[in-house]
Amino acid sequence: MITPAAAHPSRRALLGGGVALGLARPHLALAQAWPTRPVTLVVGFPPGGQTDFAARVIQQGMSAALGQPVVIDNRGGAGGNIGTEAVLRARPDGYTLLAANSSSIAINPHTFPGMTINPLELVPIGLALQSPLVLCLHPSVPARDIAGLTAWIRAQRGGMDYGTAAAGSMSHCAMELFRIRIGNPEMQSIPYRGSGPAMQDFIAGRFSALFDATSVVAPFVRAGQVRGLLVTGEQRSPAFPDIPTGAELGVRDFVIAAWIGLSAPRGTPPEIVQRINAAMNAALSDPAVRERITSQGDEPGGGTAAEFDALVKRDHARWGEVARAANIRADG
Repeated sequence: MITPAAAHPSRRALLGGGVALGLARPHLALAQAWPTRPVTLVVGFPPGGQTDFAARVIQQGMSAALGQPVVIDNRGGAGGNIGTEAVLRARPDGYTLLAANSSSIAINPHTFPGMTINPLELVPIGLALQSPLVLCLHPSVPARDIAGLTAWIRAQRGGMDYGTAAAGSMSHCAMELFRIRIGNPEMQSIPYRGSGPAMQDFIAGRFSALFDATSVVAPFVRAGQVRGLLVTGEQRSPAFPDIPTGAELGVRDFVIAAWIGLSAPRGTPPEIVQRINAAMNAALSDPAVRERITSQGDEPGGGTAAEFDALVKRDHARWGEVARAANIRADG
């Protein structure tokens, strides 16, 4: 039975509801009107790398979906930390986003001594693309399987030298995890300032092995300048159907992907995050965009912000364990 009081809300109740609605309106109005000007997508690396490629391959589709230009802003330095910090300090209004990659978000907090920023404070938006890694050997290394490689490493005085895109990078951490998985044979890391310089010296025979993303190593594997031993995906890569996975070769718990996604400053309204996620997914649904990504050896992303958040947190925890176990530092 409805009482008279319940049937006729008091003036105070009506006013209270009006105040609550009024407080919510600015937040909703901001989200509904957004965007009214260009959106900046910060890339914490120089042009030409995988993260820059990911940002540019979805740029046009996102611009069309949002009705405003998406402008790329390359802010390279400190392994991506400069770009990450710029976005962490930006206004949470949806107009400054980060092309976040697995190294700068999930690895750097564990490998940069004295790091004062926390990339996990960023709001996850969605996964743009990901790429399994390939363990490549110089043609002078005779090994054709894990047992043969382990035996060859142990037979070398001083073990095996391997190159990395940088100290504390994904390529560095992947090799150290691989070393742990195959029984800790002696290995020495040679860090470079990027995948390009590392690959040049690798081809020249200055070290014996290197881990990097499929899109990075693809042209050199196809040209026969280096040899792929395994890929770190759950299945074989379409780019390298003849290269087995780590699981096929008996390397346990060795599924790894280098990923790039979009993140926003903490406090960005959820409605805006949802709109950016929808724009990213719209861009990734374009067959031409997907073909550009797969032709590089990468895998198109997509999905929800929650799924990307779970990926970020999982890899952050995993690479923290590896960095501690192998004492990996970005300055050494």
